[in-house]
Parts: sequence; C-alpha cells; structure tokens
Amino acid sequence: MNHEEQRIWMIRYLLNEDEQYTGYKIPDDEKGQKDLLRALMNVRLPRAISDEFLSIQDEYLQEENNREVITDITMLQPCACDSRLYLWQGDMTTLRVSGVVNPANSALRGCFIPLHNCADNIVHSKAGIQLRLKCDRIMCAQGHEEPTGQAKITPAYNLPCKYILHTVGPIVQGRLTKEHERLLVSCYTSCLNLAAENGLESLAFCCISTGVFMFPNQRAAEIAVETVRNWLDETESGMKVIFNVYKDLDLKIYSELCK
Repeated sequence: MNHEEQRIWMIRYLLNEDEQYTGYKIPDDEKGQKDLLRALMNVRLPRAISDEFLSIQDEYLQEENNREVITDITMLQPCACDSRLYLWQGDMTTLRVSGVVNPANSALRGCFIPLHNCADNIVHSKAGIQLRLKCDRIMCAQGHEEPTGQAKITPAYNLPCKYILHTVGPIVQGRLTKEHERLLVSCYTSCLNLAAENGLESLAFCCISTGVFMFPNQRAAEIAVETVRNWLDETESGMKVIFNVYKDLDLKIYSELCK
C-alpha cells in the first residue's frame, strides 16, 4: 500500500470497529481524511487492536512525522545563563531528544476530544494507538487516577524522541497558592528524577499547567527554571534540559529568565 492507501485502510478499520459508524462516508480530500483518522484515534477507547493495524499505522505515522522538520538537540545552542539549559520554540513532537514531557490529565490516557489542539491530544495522535494502550495498562495496574505532581514514563513509539514522560500539573482556579507552586515544583522534580532513573541524557519540558490549567505564565516559568537548575546542581547530573515553548509570550518570559 502507498501512503494514501494506508490512511484509507486505517480509517475503514476504525470505522468497522463500531457499528455507530456504519455507512460513514470517507472524505475525498487529504485533509478531510487525515482529520477523520485522527478523530477516530482520539475517541477510540483503550482496547485490543490487531498487529496488522499497528504495523500499517507505524509505517504511516513515521512517514508523516518524517515529513515534519525534525529538530535535533545537537542543533540547539545552550542558554547564556547556563550551558545545561536550552530554549526552543516549536512543536515538541518534532524534537529529537531522549524524552519529552506531556502535560497529561489525571486519567493519563490522553485527550478523547476529537482534533483538540492540546499537547496531550497531539502527542497521542502522533505517537500512535499503542501509547493509549500502554497508559491504560499503567493506570489499570495503579488502580487510581494519577496524582498531581507525579510522573510516569512510556516509550514514545512513533515520535522522534525515545520516551514520553507524563505529568499532571496543578489546576489554578482562583488565586495562585503556595500549594499550587509546590505541586508544580513536584512536576518538574518528578520528571527529572524519572528521567535520570531511566538513563535519559536530554529532556524537553513544555510549559506545564499554563494555558487551560490557568497557572500564571510568568510564575510558572520562574518555578521551572529555578527547579531545574537546583536539581541539576544538587544531583550534578549532566542531563541537558530544553524549555520548549509554543507561545510568543512564553518565549519572551523564558528569554528574560535565561539570558
């Protein structure tokens, strides 16, 4: 199968899994097909799937991801304030590093909203169905939702990085409290400890808890930089840490903190 045939094959497979999709027409255009495939992956519950599907999906997603501009950590320049730190603006699913940090929800199984633009949805969409299946096994074994401030690690499957670290940041409703700050510190520390335990040489952090979790961007960045630098000092780790920003606002904030 060529690339387009793989996409249509996967759409038909996922449509046939659920009788509510009987008679659903596959769009003729490429974007419509890609959106439908992603939406079907987004809403699919974590249940068994054939090896044939996963094989075709992996080949398809790796080709899709390879069409993106991949940024290797070796292409980046360290921050002036600290040679262990890096600042980069872009889509973290295009980073070739040891691990990236996914801002997860407490269910830790990804975002089920079709085509939602959150990082959790994008990470799962590009990594593949195996990621939700792996997260589901972890959570079923755990037996309860993921506590705020802790972290789990999984393979990255079809992303250019090796691992994904999943952490649940604090949700700020109303005024910012010391407890919110403590939990955000814990997110960074938990991810760093887990990365070190698993031998990761580099780790990319997104702006945990900002955006829909409503943690103020400036204070979140201050906590991120301070926590990471303290951890690197205390552990004497040689790990390289990337602060991965997406918004111009966060780029400006981190640029000031890391100059």
